Amino acid sequence: MNPDRYTYFYFIGVGGIGMSALARYFKTLGKEVAGYDRTCTLLTKKLESEGIPVTYHEDIQEVPPAFLTDPSKTLVIFTPAVPGNHKALQWFREHSFQVIKRSDLLGAVFNQSMGVAIAGTHGKTTVSTLTAWLLHNGGKRISAFMGGISRNFQSNLVLTPESEFVVAEADEFDRSFLKLFPSVAVITSMDPDHLDIYETHEAVRNAFFEFAENIKPGGILVLREGLPMRETVAKERKVYRYGFDPGSDFAALSCRKTESGHMFDLKTPEGIIEGFEIRLPGKANLENAVAALAACFACGTSVDKLHRTLAKFEGVQRRFDIRIDTPGLAYVDDYGHHPEEIKAFISAMRDRFPGRHLTGIFQPHLYTRTRDFADGFAESLSGLDRLILLDIYPARELPIPGVDSGMIFKKVMLNDKYLSTKEELPALLETLNLDVVATMGAGDIDTLVEPLTDMLTKRIAP
Repeated sequence: MNPDRYTYFYFIGVGGIGMSALARYFKTLGKEVAGYDRTCTLLTKKLESEGIPVTYHEDIQEVPPAFLTDPSKTLVIFTPAVPGNHKALQWFREHSFQVIKRSDLLGAVFNQSMGVAIAGTHGKTTVSTLTAWLLHNGGKRISAFMGGISRNFQSNLVLTPESEFVVAEADEFDRSFLKLFPSVAVITSMDPDHLDIYETHEAVRNAFFEFAENIKPGGILVLREGLPMRETVAKERKVYRYGFDPGSDFAALSCRKTESGHMFDLKTPEGIIEGFEIRLPGKANLENAVAALAACFACGTSVDKLHRTLAKFEGVQRRFDIRIDTPGLAYVDDYGHHPEEIKAFISAMRDRFPGRHLTGIFQPHLYTRTRDFADGFAESLSGLDRLILLDIYPARELPIPGVDSGMIFKKVMLNDKYLSTKEELPALLETLNLDVVATMGAGDIDTLVEPLTDMLTKRIAP
C-alpha cells in the first residue's frame, strides 16, 4: 500500500496520540487531511488550529464533500478503538474506499526508512521521545512518531526532510507493532496487558518475540535485562542488554539522586562514560534514559557527547507532568493505567516529594483491564496515603456484569479512600486537606487536569 498516491486522508479517531501524529505528518506533506473524534480535547483543538478539520459527529454528512467523491483519491484510516458500527466507517467500506488501520499506515511510512522502534508494555513513550530528542541533537537527521506530546518538541511529530532515521513508538495493542520492520528496536517490558486481545501472558511474550524477529538482519535489539528472548533473534542480529546490572552491555552505575532526578555513570561496550544527568524522578526514568542512550549508540551516535542534551530533556505531557509545585501544595498528572505503571509512578512521587502526604485520583481504563488486574491495581494504589477512585472509563468496551471500580476499591489496603464520579470530584476535594495530589489514568481524566490545576492554584493563592 503506497500512501503517496492518495490526495485525501480521513482519520477516524484523529484525537488519538498515534493518529494525530500521522495526520500532522500528511498535512505537513501537503495532503488534504480531516478527521473524526468522539470528544473535543485540547489535542483536537490544536489539530483544528493547524488546519485539520475535526468533526465530533459520526454521520457521513459531517465529512468534507471533497473526501467523498473519488475512492481512488481518499484513504480512510481508523483506530481499533473505534467501534465497527461507526456510521462513517461503514459508509466508506460500503462505497469501496480503501480503509486501513493506523498500524498499516504507520508501517507504510516507517518501513521505507532506517527505522528505530521502541516497544514495551511500559516506558515506550518516554524512551521513544527521549531517543528522538537525543538523536536530533546528536547530529542525526530524524523524523519521529511519538506516543505523547514531547515538551521539548511541543508535538508528537518530528519531521525532517531526507531523514536518516525514523523513530516510532511501537504499540503492542492489537498486535500493531508487528507491522513494523525496524533496523534498531528497543523492548522495555513484557508485562501482561491487553488480555482482551492476547488472553494470556504467554501470548503477550510471543508477540514481542515476533516483533524482535521483525528486526532486519544485521539490525540491533536493545533489550531490558531479565527479559526473555528467542535464541533465533540473536543469530542474525546484535542484542544489547541494558539496566542496572554491571554485567549488562549498557548499565547505569554510581547512581545518585538529585532534587529533580538522578546523576549516573553509563557503562557501554566501549567503556564507562561519567556524569550523565536525567532530570526526571524515579528509578524507571533512570532506566528509560539508559535504554534511550543504548538506542542512540546502536544508531551510531557518539553517546559521550550527549550529556548536555540528556540533562535538557523535559519529558512528555501526562508523564509525571508537574502542574503545581509549592511547599504547601503540589499537583502531578500521569498517564499510568497499569498496576506496574502506577507502582512506578507512586515510587517516583515518593522520591520527588519525600515525607509528604499523597492523595491519588485514579480512573480505571477498560472493563477488561479492571477485571484482569483488580488485585494488582489494589496493591499498587495501596502505596498512596489517600485514594479517590473514579468510575471506569470504558473506551471501546461495553460494560461487563459485575465489573466496576468497586472491584479495586474493596481490595485497597487504605482506610482513607473514596469512590467518586468525575462530576462529584471537585466538591469532594474541597472538603479535604491536600498536600500532594496526583491524577492517574488513560481515559478522559485528562479533561480534569486544567480545571483541577485552576482550582488548586486558587487554593494556594494569597
